[in-house]
Order: sequence, then structure tokens, then C-alpha cells
Amino acid sequence: MSKIKHPLAEIFGFAPTDQSDEAFRYRAKRLCPFNNKVPNCTKDKAKDPLGVCSIYFDDKPVITCPTRFRERWIITDDAAEFFFPKESKWTSLTEVRLSDEDGKSAGNIDIVLVSYDKNGKVCDFGALEIQAVYISGNIREPFASYMKDPKARANMDWTNEPNFPRPDYLSSSRKRLAPQLLFKGGILNSWNKKIAVALNRSFFNTLPHLHRVAKNKADIAWLLYDLVPHKNSYRLKKVDTIYTEFSPALISITTSKPGHINDFIKILQDKLDQQLETPPRNQTIDTPFCRR
Repeated sequence: MSKIKHPLAEIFGFAPTDQSDEAFRYRAKRLCPFNNKVPNCTKDKAKDPLGVCSIYFDDKPVITCPTRFRERWIITDDAAEFFFPKESKWTSLTEVRLSDEDGKSAGNIDIVLVSYDKNGKVCDFGALEIQAVYISGNIREPFASYMKDPKARANMDWTNEPNFPRPDYLSSSRKRLAPQLLFKGGILNSWNKKIAVALNRSFFNTLPHLHRVAKNKADIAWLLYDLVPHKNSYRLKKVDTIYTEFSPALISITTSKPGHINDFIKILQDKLDQQLETPPRNQTIDTPFCRR
């Protein structure tokens, strides 16, 4: 099987090779098919959105836009199955502000699932966080190039271009996932409320080992998804659920594996040697003040 040379897996919800009338309409009008808060794509820039939903990595699509996970709202069904008893009535609320004890914002929860009784009173709730991946390299250039001529560049070869885009899993976990769990997750866990995290299986596989527990003992459900081929594009499919406790998972994700101390000492020695070999330059000023 030949290696995919086009970096973009989905553009405004459709494969680059999809030249159907529907795909043309979504590209022309910059529409989002995945339940964005407005009909249009708003990623990066509202007036000039970066309509890339997923990119290829190792010939498989990796989700780079969190809204992509909203397809058919299956993530809420999967989260509700973890949060509530089967017979519960529930609904979902998006972008709910979470505050700390001092009233300062700890961020917005992507989706809060709320169960309610026959009178509409809140019975319980759980938080669903969505974790797409950051991109290293340049994604705007291949997107702009493709959009200039989608038909001619449906199978463009971008492999020889500089800054070929690829998922940055390390930054995604350290700069996005870990802070989310630390701040928002810490508050929710103190309230004994469950958390679900929706992410690509390939992203989860790059995380440190997380100790699994039974569902009835779990604080977090890691909902793992893949994009599987469907007609001319891809469809979101849950492939696994991993149950963990909150504190051990947080420690595993936020604790770096230490390297060898001797390697660090070598770096210090090299820098010290450089400093000692280059003495400071002291300049003598013959006339420190202007003569009159």
C-alpha cells in the first residue's frame, strides 16, 4: 500500500478527493457538518476558518479539531452511559463556566451532561472533556493550496514541502490535557463528580501507562475513538473505554520520566568548560569623562 502524501484527511468534513455537490457546497460556504455552535466552521479564524478536521499520520486520520468529535453526538451517549443509571433522563449543555472558591474561572467545561427528574430538577451531572491534538509544522499552507483548486489538488503530494504537518502528542498532553485535569478536573473530583475524556485512540496510546480499574470504581472514563472509512470519507467510532481513578491518572500524566542524572551533569560540565575558557572582557576607559 502506497503511503498517503496528502496531509489533509478531512476538509470541512469531507475527504479532499470528494468532488460531490455536497462537498463542494460545504467547502464553498465554509460549513461545519459536526454540530458546531454555528453552521459555519470557526476554527482559528471566524472570517477565514482553517477547515481541517483531521490530518494523516502513518496513513491514518488523526482528529485535530475538537468539534469533529461532535459527530452524531455519540460522545454524549457514551459519556452518559458512564455517568448515569440506564433509565435516567438527561441532556447536555455546552461550554459551561467552572469557577474556583474565589470565583475565578477555572475554564469552561466542554460539555456538561445533566440528569433530571420529572419536574426538571437537576439530579446529577458529569463533565465531558474533548481532547483533539495540536499540530506541529504548517497546516495553513497545504489547506490554502488545496482550497485554490480542490479538484486538481485532491491528490496533491505535499511530502517535499517544508514543515509538513504532523500531530504533536507531547504538547497536546502537557499543554492541554494535563492542565485540564489539574484545574477543572481537580474541582470536579473534589465534588465527587465523574469525568469523561473523548480523544483519539492514537493520542491515548502516547500517554504514560494508566492503571485500569473497574467501571464502578472509576472517576474517569477515557472514551477512545477512531475515524473509520465510510463512503467517501470517515465516520467517528468508539473503539474502547478505559476506566481509571482520578489521582493516579493525574500523577501519571503530569509526572515526567526522569532521564539519567549523568547526562544532565555532562551538560553542566560542557557549559562550565565554555564559560571558564572564555574569560570576561574588561575594557579600560582612558578618559571616563569628557575633557573641557
